[in-house]
Amino acid sequence: MNTKQKIALVTGGSRGLGRNMAIHLAKKGTDVVITYHSNKVQADEVVAEIQRIGQKGFALQLDTSDSTTFDAFYTSLSNYLSATYGSPKFDFLINNAGTGLYAPFAETTETQFDAMVNIHLKGVFFMTQKALQYLNDGGRIINLSTGLARFSLPGYAAYATMKGGIEILSKYMAKELGARKIAVNVIAPGAIETDFGGGHVRDNKELNAYISSVTALGRAGLPDDIGGVVAFLCTEEAGWVNAQRIEVSGGMNL
Repeated sequence: MNTKQKIALVTGGSRGLGRNMAIHLAKKGTDVVITYHSNKVQADEVVAEIQRIGQKGFALQLDTSDSTTFDAFYTSLSNYLSATYGSPKFDFLINNAGTGLYAPFAETTETQFDAMVNIHLKGVFFMTQKALQYLNDGGRIINLSTGLARFSLPGYAAYATMKGGIEILSKYMAKELGARKIAVNVIAPGAIETDFGGGHVRDNKELNAYISSVTALGRAGLPDDIGGVVAFLCTEEAGWVNAQRIEVSGGMNL
């Protein structure tokens, strides 16, 4: 077993930001396991790209909104890791999986709210809790927040509330896992041109222009703006960065 080879688990790694994170991690010499919700074809394409870079890649199906499936998921993951590396352990957990919701506060339904809780807060809480027995000491956990937890735009109350919870949770994780030398940080992307939330930032010209106008660097974000930052936080150079919220928004709404 090569104990030096680092392994990352990226949830929601089949598209968008998760795909970009996985590719950047592979370029840094990290082997990557990604999860996908339903699109196995896209997931397999990401695995193939990881392998073209020269690293090992693997994809597993996972619904991060359903915590009752997490035990079975980690059994499958540990079986793969044990067969491939001789150990069920991995080094980096990137809690990226998620969906958007645009709904005015006054019109948000309980069903919509509960979905946001399950995907963005409860899912991350218990996905990480159950990862602890497989996560190497000295590893890293990276949770995803949003610029919308710092500034407010109408229509994102439920989504941003969950991300505010993630920011607090991450500090508690960092405090309680510090004895194991596991660093925990938050990446908070600004508005990014992906298919997230129906692709509004990418496809709505008026929204894209507005975002560009309130961003110091003068444009909306791209996936490549995010993936490299996540990969950096998994390097030795970033080892002393802990319990931080790092907004990657180009200076939006300063």
